[in-house]
Amino acid sequence: MTNTTQNTSTTQATTTANGPALLPLPTTAARAATTIGAAAALAGTFLAWTWTAAFPGNLTVTGYPGGLQVLTLVSAALTLLFALSGYGIPGLRWLTPGGTNSPTRLLALGTLGTVGYTMGAISAQLGGVVNLEPGAWVSGIGALIATIGALALPADLPADEHDTGLWQRFRHSLTAPHPRRAQELPSWAEILIIAAGFGIALYVFTYGIDTEYSELFIGYLITVGFAFTGVSRAGLISRLTALTTKHRNVALAAAFVAAFCFPFTQDNDTYALIGANILIFATVALGLNVVVGLAGLLDLGYVAFLGVGAYTAALVSGSPQSVIGVQFPFWAAVLTGAVVSLIFGVLIGAPTLRLRGDYLAIVTLGFGEIFRLTMNNLNGSSGPDLTNGSQGIPNIPDLNLFGFDFGQSHDVGGFTLGRSANYYLLMLLFTVFVVLVFRRSGESRIGRAWVAIREDETAATAMGINAFRLKLLAFALGATLAGLAGTVQAHVTYSVTPEQYLFTGTTPPNSAFLLAAVILGGMGTISGPLIGAALLYLIPAKLQFLEDYQLLLFGLALVLLMRFRPEGLVADSRKKLEFHETDQLAVPEQQLPEDATSAKKAGA
Repeated sequence: MTNTTQNTSTTQATTTANGPALLPLPTTAARAATTIGAAAALAGTFLAWTWTAAFPGNLTVTGYPGGLQVLTLVSAALTLLFALSGYGIPGLRWLTPGGTNSPTRLLALGTLGTVGYTMGAISAQLGGVVNLEPGAWVSGIGALIATIGALALPADLPADEHDTGLWQRFRHSLTAPHPRRAQELPSWAEILIIAAGFGIALYVFTYGIDTEYSELFIGYLITVGFAFTGVSRAGLISRLTALTTKHRNVALAAAFVAAFCFPFTQDNDTYALIGANILIFATVALGLNVVVGLAGLLDLGYVAFLGVGAYTAALVSGSPQSVIGVQFPFWAAVLTGAVVSLIFGVLIGAPTLRLRGDYLAIVTLGFGEIFRLTMNNLNGSSGPDLTNGSQGIPNIPDLNLFGFDFGQSHDVGGFTLGRSANYYLLMLLFTVFVVLVFRRSGESRIGRAWVAIREDETAATAMGINAFRLKLLAFALGATLAGLAGTVQAHVTYSVTPEQYLFTGTTPPNSAFLLAAVILGGMGTISGPLIGAALLYLIPAKLQFLEDYQLLLFGLALVLLMRFRPEGLVADSRKKLEFHETDQLAVPEQQLPEDATSAKKAGA
């Protein structure tokens, strides 16, 4: 695709078919302003931003960026790098296979957002802008200049389309790119790129989970959000996705190695506990992806199957408060929890899966609430004494597998792994197992039949597919995978209570957040629900100081994401075609009769 940046270097960036736009700067001047502003914003991070260490991160040191200055430095460096790639510098053009100006525009906005938030936070906490040192002003003014210059850059449009103004540029910056065809690389180079990509992802995730104060985490969200969108718009994510698709087994192995290394990067066991809970949430979301993403069954009570597995493991794992009074080995407790969840999935699915759409959603929502109320009433007063009612089943003992006590710290290769890290690694094995099950199921004949049912159940039935049997199979498989995760959750949390398995709430896991993780991450994909679950668990855990405003921000983010990326963060080709208009069926204008072409233009 020929971008306007390649043939309009000396034209006005804002001279459009609709007249002059808001930022009348030549393209060369706009790119120069972006470059100079980004360089100034970067240089300002090496100067003091405030005079007192009372603001978190100690931004008083000259020559050594810290805290939010580091995020600004990274964002400004990326902006500068992408701005320089617009000059056609050899070696930098590979950064922007999908266009130069759109990613530069997004990264400049991210730099301005991070600097602006930091300056506002300093002024609010310390009592006014008088507390800002010259470094903050240098970075702030530089980021503003870079943003103005980036907004004046023309949109990355094909040669036959016109740049109609600032709003079109911003909207086009958020659309999916059409990257140039990449040059074939040796297999070893492609594998190294995959490994580097997962290594960077591990570092970014570790940095976010290790943020020690709320101001730094909010700045982290601003920086990562704009940076990821900018890199995606540049086409780099598409190229990496193509490589991971080509070397799928290598990509899965690299992802597992990166996840395995996470607990070895943590000095605080609290963050390893967050990681373990994220894996539990992600595994359950991947199980729900079988039901919703592949088979197209809207399940609003899926968290109940997680509770079934957790309660089953709690009853048979030797808790003093268990009325059964037995202690199974962990492998037996896992199998018991999975089998009981499977049975519940069949019992609930058999009479209800003949329903469709909203009716099925209401029935599954009712099952989730019935499970929670039943566990609450089995207290010896309202019903048999089995679950200890609202008090739940506490004091679930730690696991001990082959002499390895998961409740004790262990030294491995010079690193100390605490209790949470032990359970994280165990849950990682479960996640790998669930990923393999999902992948094999999705690629099998049964998986293709699930997709056919999801797209059009009537047509699938007419082609000879037994829709009810396959929907019941998907429902049972999803319930089994959730039960597996529940058996580990019972030991991680030490206790299980009915309040852990609500339909909605401020913290996951609950049915609403599980469904959101699947939809926001990308239905029918492997990595989508994993990424969605990680974000939806990490963000509430780090923003607890917002209290009731968490759901407000979550709703706002949901609206924005559904508006600009309805197919999810990671989407397959089917969803991209479904949610975005394409010109595949359009008739070229020159092939129409002359009178038809005139009528088309008149109608437009």
